[in-house]
Amino acid sequence: MNAVDEIRGTAAGSAPVPLSVLDLVTVGSGRTAGQALRTSVELARLAERRGFHRHWVAEHHSMPGVASSSPAVILAHLAAHTGRIRLGSGGVMLPNHAPLVVAEQFGTLEALAPGRVDLGLGRAPGTDGATAAALRRTADEGADDFPRLLGELLRFLDDGFPDGHPYARIHAVPGPVQSTVPGGVQSPHRPPVWLLGSSGFSARLAGELGLPFAFAHHFSARHTVPALELYRDSFRPSAVLDAPYALIGVGALAAEDAREARRQVLTGALAMLRLRTGRPGLVPTPEEAAAYPFTAAEREFTEAWLADVVHGTPDAVREGLDALVARTGADELMLTANVHGAGARLRGLELLADAYGLPAGDPVGVAAG
Repeated sequence: MNAVDEIRGTAAGSAPVPLSVLDLVTVGSGRTAGQALRTSVELARLAERRGFHRHWVAEHHSMPGVASSSPAVILAHLAAHTGRIRLGSGGVMLPNHAPLVVAEQFGTLEALAPGRVDLGLGRAPGTDGATAAALRRTADEGADDFPRLLGELLRFLDDGFPDGHPYARIHAVPGPVQSTVPGGVQSPHRPPVWLLGSSGFSARLAGELGLPFAFAHHFSARHTVPALELYRDSFRPSAVLDAPYALIGVGALAAEDAREARRQVLTGALAMLRLRTGRPGLVPTPEEAAAYPFTAAEREFTEAWLADVVHGTPDAVREGLDALVARTGADELMLTANVHGAGARLRGLELLADAYGLPAGDPVGVAAG
């Protein structure tokens, strides 16, 4: 399998494009982080069984309702409980980390799950400014330094620093250097690098470098079409891709009826309202969300947020997702459901798989603990 094959998905069933899953490892009121992580295993195994293409987790910090602060750790756990679905970061926030550390972590993941690992990278901190400072321990690096950090990471992944460079004798292990020492045999795979974005900066950079691009439609919907157009206009063929490949993350939840879908997605909308107003917490229960005394301004925010979450009956969600593909030209959809409980997320994914006629295959022979 070459680099292009490892990036491009194949649509299953009657889906117009490949379908994937973005997991925020949300923690609901009355639940623990451990329960949320066990739900992630269940979700990944369900996605694998039903023919979804990939399962990504996102890096967030200092948010009580999101237990995905360490994507590499979670991905290693998911790799041990799945057997064929692609796993990746959606994404690692590169300015928070030394590029060598990221190369080592994802080289290790590639050794654990050969040919199944994606490395999605973002330039935002995934948190507030104070937490970003605590993570980075320096004010010298940030989003504006992203291209330099990316270039350094790519060279570590490829063991490609030129002679005379200060890092020429430093090697990310596991990695390509293992094929150059006596008796060394190197894996034929290297984690494909994706750039993530919610505006135009990473769209242009991904295009100029010939890398796949993932756009956060689920929280930046009004910028989706302009960003994808910029990516395609900026695209230059590379050893990685001969044509653009754009994935978009989209909030989506199917339920047996529209009222239940609305009841569930309101929990995520209230959680986002609290986050945006400086009151981050656990994802509320449907009962708590239904009883919340929204002000007029809060109701306006909530309704605007829910307008970009595709929710309703399975047929209605399918129709909405198909329309989104037609409008954006996305090559792949990555679905996320920021709701309270495990049951709604798992059932919603199953219903959507049925709506698209995805295969009801048997799980790979690994057991969730």
